[in-house]
Amino acid sequence: MHIKKWVGGILFLLLFCSSTLPAKADVPTTYQKRELRAAWIASVYNIDWPSQPGLPVEQQKKEFTYLLDEVKKMGMNAVVVQIKPTADSFYPSKYGPWSEYLTGTQGKDPGYDPLAFMVDEAHKRNLEFHAWFNPYRITMNHTDLNKLADNHPAKQHPDWVVSYGKQLYYNPGIPEVKNFIIEEVLEVVRNYDIDAVHMDDYFYPYKIAGQTFPDQKTYETYGVQTFPNIEDWRRDNVNQLVQDLNKSIKKTKSYVKFGISPFGVWRNIANDPTGSETTAGQTNYDDLYADTRTWIQNGYIDYITPQIYWNIGFEPAAYDTLLTWWRDEVRGKPVHLYIGQAAYKINNNAVEAWSDPDEYPRQIALNHQFPEVQGSMHFSLKDLNRNPLGIKDKLQNDIYKHPALIPAMPWLDNTAPKAPKLKNAGPHTKEAAFEIRDHQQNDSAYYAIYRFQGNKKSDINDAENLLTTVRKTGEKQLFVDPNALKNQTYTYVVTSVDRLHNESAVSRTLTVKASH
Repeated sequence: MHIKKWVGGILFLLLFCSSTLPAKADVPTTYQKRELRAAWIASVYNIDWPSQPGLPVEQQKKEFTYLLDEVKKMGMNAVVVQIKPTADSFYPSKYGPWSEYLTGTQGKDPGYDPLAFMVDEAHKRNLEFHAWFNPYRITMNHTDLNKLADNHPAKQHPDWVVSYGKQLYYNPGIPEVKNFIIEEVLEVVRNYDIDAVHMDDYFYPYKIAGQTFPDQKTYETYGVQTFPNIEDWRRDNVNQLVQDLNKSIKKTKSYVKFGISPFGVWRNIANDPTGSETTAGQTNYDDLYADTRTWIQNGYIDYITPQIYWNIGFEPAAYDTLLTWWRDEVRGKPVHLYIGQAAYKINNNAVEAWSDPDEYPRQIALNHQFPEVQGSMHFSLKDLNRNPLGIKDKLQNDIYKHPALIPAMPWLDNTAPKAPKLKNAGPHTKEAAFEIRDHQQNDSAYYAIYRFQGNKKSDINDAENLLTTVRKTGEKQLFVDPNALKNQTYTYVVTSVDRLHNESAVSRTLTVKASH
């Protein structure tokens, strides 16, 4: 769950206080040529960006580009940016007012389009941009509709709104709410060059002891004749949103991915023999009404990122136990499995394991042992940038030392672009440089550049031979190797890669000697 320690009123779930540490087996770093490496950038409560509301536009932009540069330095290839934290918007929208986290006042125009800026800057650095929506949440710490901006849809449709705990939510059981959420997402899909739509674990809210979610009348109106059980009806409401949203996204832009990052436990084994060997206080299926299994089995999503926010060997919900459970869940399905990693817990938790500098690297090394696990998302970038126990250095200098291509999704597109052509930069060039030529009609989005010592090409499937990736900017562009050493000879090949990461055949080899 994102926001976690910062959000009052949802001290959900797992009152786990004991920890069993595993034997400290060393797991060597293995480098992956294809692996999603993403950081969550949360805007709610200004967790990651902007650092505070009301900053001048140029300062907001400077902060964001700094974050992207740090992501790139750490060897990552994607960002997941919260653009609709509380039924508001980080872009001009028909479906929600400007976010208060931009200006300090909900509905106040910040003077530019942050989303357009963010997508453009991410793509300049060849980072995927996943647009993160929170579908139902309207407020964080109050239940007063009058405090919302005058043009807020919740104010215009109070019959859509329910109060639970200290927050307001759109009622998931109302068909008009489902349609509204789909349209607000499609507004972004149509108008911005995003790579994916992303949702996290906020569907029906985490349960509050002694309080019932107030949707009994809605159930009697829309669900009781079809679903004798209100909980099955709630699950179906979420399933229908997920299924219909995916269909609508693909109909609008077939290449835009749809992924969800749920809470780390589907069901405990005590409640279902096919559940995980865990004793979580709340679960996706039974409490959040998020039936992740149905989404996976029916292809409603392109990726799933369970938030496995506990340490290896933690008895109530062990990282290793859940990793293998989710691996089995997606095996053979057209759904990528990425793991949500708890960067926020490193050296910041009462559990002893999180004070071990090897815990986090060991988790990622375990991921690499299973081919079904195709990457990680880290919550959140702020926590990585703090560099607790040297994790940022470890990612940059070891775990993510070599760049990686994002795994392809053949069920969306499996046609690779044509190979590019390479041309010497010219006889007077002292740098290790060459020109990449690619026909404008080729559907390539970026280039993967491989470098080999000496004058012979080697294996491009070896992750250590991938030098970098660069965004395509036109039919011709110059590449200068920033890390080439003086008087060294290198051999290069380049491939074209489309936006869904299908990779072309290799270009011809080009051998260059740097004399600068």
